[in-house]
Amino acid sequence: MSNETLVEAGALAFFKDLQPSASDFRADVLAGLRKPQKAISPKYFYDAAGSAIFDRITQAPEYYPTRTELALLERIGPELNTLAGSGAVVLEPGAGSSVKIRQLLDALDHPAGFVGMDISGDHVKAACADIASDHPDLTVGAVCHDFTQTLDLGALSIPEGRRIVFFPGSTIGNFELIDALQLLKTLRDWLRPGDALLIGVDLRKDPSVLEAAYDDAGGATADFNFNLVRRINAELNGDIDPSALAYRAFWNPYRSRVEMYLQALRDFHFTVAGERFVLRDHETIHTENSHKFTVATFQDLAVKAGLIPAHVWTEDGACAFSIHWLERGCETC
Repeated sequence: MSNETLVEAGALAFFKDLQPSASDFRADVLAGLRKPQKAISPKYFYDAAGSAIFDRITQAPEYYPTRTELALLERIGPELNTLAGSGAVVLEPGAGSSVKIRQLLDALDHPAGFVGMDISGDHVKAACADIASDHPDLTVGAVCHDFTQTLDLGALSIPEGRRIVFFPGSTIGNFELIDALQLLKTLRDWLRPGDALLIGVDLRKDPSVLEAAYDDAGGATADFNFNLVRRINAELNGDIDPSALAYRAFWNPYRSRVEMYLQALRDFHFTVAGERFVLRDHETIHTENSHKFTVATFQDLAVKAGLIPAHVWTEDGACAFSIHWLERGCETC
């Protein structure tokens, strides 16, 4: 059963809790540590402390994606206004930091509505309430939902208007390619004729630029990873020794992605939730990937998902980045 709450005028127009399945932190961590290549899902980075550290990452001089995408959004704002037309409704899966969505809403002509979605109900309500307070003429709703899962938009109180699904940050690059394809298919199903998916996609570039972006000199990305160790120790009765680990990030040209790891500096044993594990010297725990595309390789993926690449804008140079306007393709895809 879903739960919909109408909120007082001047705040959210609605909040709908679709009660997504709660992730099992304990089960997922133990399953990942049992693998031959130990791994922990990056979705567990984002507790309160981890989210604050990620904000530090976006401010690091080496971390180009946030500022590059913002600059590109500002440049193409007039074109987005023309494409979207007056009275568009923006849907944002994984709504988080409001900087980019505010820039998009400000670029559009009298948008009719905004609906933010996230797996954390409290988080998405707070983020969307901030948008509502600053845009009193905008119908703003929030949905607690896992955007990787199917969604019946007809069951939501979404205003009428052209839908623009906004998925910035090159978050698509954090998924394995088979999962990225499935996610694009899911988002495609949100679109009707005339609607669009507006998605940010990071591009391949000099490996030194990529590796610096994910291993900044100030140590924010390393702190991000070690916060995951802290969380495991605190919440799962773990005794992982952080001093026995080092953070590593490197460009894998064969898989076109930056890979992030915690690497053992020596042999050591540890326990998590009562289960004993061993890490040998130089053995790693895989924590995250960030796939990088060319415009052509991403558009090929989009076409496989049943989307039509209609427009693309790029920021070229050392910090190459792209934003794509994709429309719904054939019904049989």
